[in-house]
Amino acid sequence: MNEMVALFRRGRSIPGDLYGKPEPDEAISLVTDALDKWFALLDGTAYKEEYAAQPIVRTRTLTLTGREVMCVDEHVVQLTFTADDDGELPPWSPGMHLDFHLPSGRKRQYSLCGGNVSSHAVSPPEPASYRVAVRLIPDGGGGSKEMHALELGTRVTVRGPRNGFPFVPGGAAVFVAGGIGITAILPMVRMAIATDMDWHLVYCGRSRQSMPFLDEIEAMDSDRVIIRTDDVDGLPSAEQLLEQVRGGSVYCCGPPPMIEAVKAGIDDVPATHLYYERFSAPPVRDGAEFEVQLVDSGTVIAVPADKTALQVIREVKPPVAYSCQQGFCGTCRTRVLSGTPEHRETRLTEEEQESEMLICVSRSVGGRIVLDL
Repeated sequence: MNEMVALFRRGRSIPGDLYGKPEPDEAISLVTDALDKWFALLDGTAYKEEYAAQPIVRTRTLTLTGREVMCVDEHVVQLTFTADDDGELPPWSPGMHLDFHLPSGRKRQYSLCGGNVSSHAVSPPEPASYRVAVRLIPDGGGGSKEMHALELGTRVTVRGPRNGFPFVPGGAAVFVAGGIGITAILPMVRMAIATDMDWHLVYCGRSRQSMPFLDEIEAMDSDRVIIRTDDVDGLPSAEQLLEQVRGGSVYCCGPPPMIEAVKAGIDDVPATHLYYERFSAPPVRDGAEFEVQLVDSGTVIAVPADKTALQVIREVKPPVAYSCQQGFCGTCRTRVLSGTPEHRETRLTEEEQESEMLICVSRSVGGRIVLDL
């Protein structure tokens, strides 16, 4: 028995998380920890903490150490964050983002676009740093204003990196980026170059003055890059966005009209897969009007068929917590006190859906929903 215990402890390794998080799988970590304790009882030795799986770090503190203006209109800044304890940070791969817990209490996701990268990256990893680029949205929810106002030396709490937009290197790929969506796409293009993929990039923006990372992109192979601006070329059609597709995958990140155009045109080109990520709320489809009541104040609000509950709640309760507006981050998770939600997300379990909803996408199956707000 002692030999079996020793063999288990020597040979054990915890696989990575099933969904790509840079941490050991939580379920298997708990199982191996329990087995360690059970084996300790069998072989008559005391349980030792070093036998246990390493604790999973879900959040960490970073310090803002760099700030760089990335476009002529000065509305996009690239922020560099380093580990608060000067230690190493988990590596990341293209498509990953960080969840920022800002000093005001707001939570926002921003795509990683540089810093400590995985072994597949173009350049060697930089020690203990992450970089994100943020566009200032003056009339937005306040997250971008707060990020732009952060001073060097400010400490912030983050969760991740996490991946909701994975990139699979290999074969051919066409990348379609609109505006600040380039932050998610650019690391993929860098990896495509590094791995000798057959790639093309279509980069669109309102004007050259508003487009970050232009210098780097214009230094790439000009036969593989198309840059379009609305003020010169007009709004692109689906055909123009997808004209470089000769097979392989399409990766798209940008404003909702761009994504909708690509989705509408994807069946007309020989693409094998379409992957996309939104940086803003998707349009409401097949919505029906319903009512929301906020239990704290008793306020009853009508939710139109083309708006989300979050949108109308923010009009009367601006501080309500939210982030992704797409139903995956869980920031807007709210307890339902009465009524039956129509769940339009896949994050909550069936048991959780009985008493909670994500107000950024979910609606009512009919009648009034009473929320714990």
